Amino acid sequence: MASSLTKDSVRPETPGTEKTFFGHPRGLATLFMTEMWERFSYYGMRALLPLYLVAPGGLHLSAGTATAIYSVYLSLVYLLALPGGWVADRLLGPRKTVAVSGLIIMLGHLCLALPVAASFYVGLVLVAIGSGLLKANISTMVGHLYKGVDDPRRDGGFTLFYIGINLGAFIAPLAIGTVGENVNWHLGFALAALGMALGLVQYLLGGRHLAAQSNEVPTPLSAEEKKATLRKGLIWLAVAAVFYALVGGTGHFTLNWALIPLTVIGLIVPILVIARIYRDKDLEPAERSKVSAYIWFFVAAAVFWMIYDQGGSTLSLFADSSAKNTIAGWGFPVSWYQSVNPVMIMALAPVFAWLWLWLNRRGKEPSTIVKFGSGLVLVGASFFLFLAPLSIAEGGHKAAAMWLVAIYFVQTVGELALSPVGLSVTTKMAPKKYASQMMGVWFLAVTAGDSITALLSNPAVGGVNLDRMGFVALEAILAVVAGVAVWMYRKKVKALMGSVN
Repeated sequence: MASSLTKDSVRPETPGTEKTFFGHPRGLATLFMTEMWERFSYYGMRALLPLYLVAPGGLHLSAGTATAIYSVYLSLVYLLALPGGWVADRLLGPRKTVAVSGLIIMLGHLCLALPVAASFYVGLVLVAIGSGLLKANISTMVGHLYKGVDDPRRDGGFTLFYIGINLGAFIAPLAIGTVGENVNWHLGFALAALGMALGLVQYLLGGRHLAAQSNEVPTPLSAEEKKATLRKGLIWLAVAAVFYALVGGTGHFTLNWALIPLTVIGLIVPILVIARIYRDKDLEPAERSKVSAYIWFFVAAAVFWMIYDQGGSTLSLFADSSAKNTIAGWGFPVSWYQSVNPVMIMALAPVFAWLWLWLNRRGKEPSTIVKFGSGLVLVGASFFLFLAPLSIAEGGHKAAAMWLVAIYFVQTVGELALSPVGLSVTTKMAPKKYASQMMGVWFLAVTAGDSITALLSNPAVGGVNLDRMGFVALEAILAVVAGVAVWMYRKKVKALMGSVN
């Protein structure tokens, strides 16, 4: 990345001659690399996780239990983005919070690298906590580098930052997945820890280039509030410790004593958060109307992410057991499928940006509602496509790898139609009082979707085989119906949205 930094040959104190990163503030390079390495560690570990959980040389769990663990883990990452934002806003400030989160993530991966089951689950929790803390704050720090929302470089800066996310996600399965599957599972997890360590070191060294605002605590807790928060936290921690000590001491503890409560929390918290915002008496009628419209988008997004995130669990486990995993006679690790989405995102995102602009100039750009509905229909179509390799596998044959690549392609197109629009509409429809918190609410749609998957796949609760043709078809129909419903009720939703387009 050093070659991308430029410096004019004139005196360094001359205004406008400071080092830049592709014409952007030097601090963007620090955040770009931090996020790239964090995503490298996160997506690399995530690519290995379901495969390790079912492998005879791993934990050798059933596919249902592995999917439940994977889904609960993902739901926690996005659920913890809410308290992650609170920690930065009230306690540490974004810069210190990101530093702490990087350390926690690194320690989590080191725990995963130890060949001990108990340490493995502790590692999952630590990585989830660290990822939640980081996810909520590093994007905020990118915004701090620019002079307000009208800075003409702002959108370009976030685009570069987005490339860093997908670059790390693309490289991770190729490196960590190969080492984990072909050499040693725990060595793969150790490589993820090394990636986060590299990201943390360069973050600390490059901290001087970050905006001073990133070091500020926007609304710090008073001494009394700190004592009250600490007291409540310790009480809840003690209650949980006593409860699980009793369950463990009586010999009744199983993995589901942790999985099921976390799944239920992932379903209840989103409902409670949205209900609290909707019932807030300080909201103006127009704001409450927008929240009502947003609920449509939230529920639709939960359905989308429920199916989409199975690309890392249901599809990956299917590939492990029932796909050829070769192209033109060349074999590759199953984890490499997880690189398909990020490379397609990097290739197609500029195309979509150009397409919307081209249609807009001709007065034909689809509305937010139509884009959102299209994303749902596409993710449903990807699971209709999944029926083909499932049918091949049921006939006793191995499905070709290109079937899975095609599924990931359709899902990526659906993601580009829905996800950026969802982020945009969240900021547009947020009540003033909840302008910052609403982005956390958008992440809760992922939490809700993954929690549903966890509930269905857990043998102790739903016990559903998510890779069976009947259920895959049912999920596909659900997504398409949800997309069509969003389109059919577009006038009602548009009326609730008010002036938001």
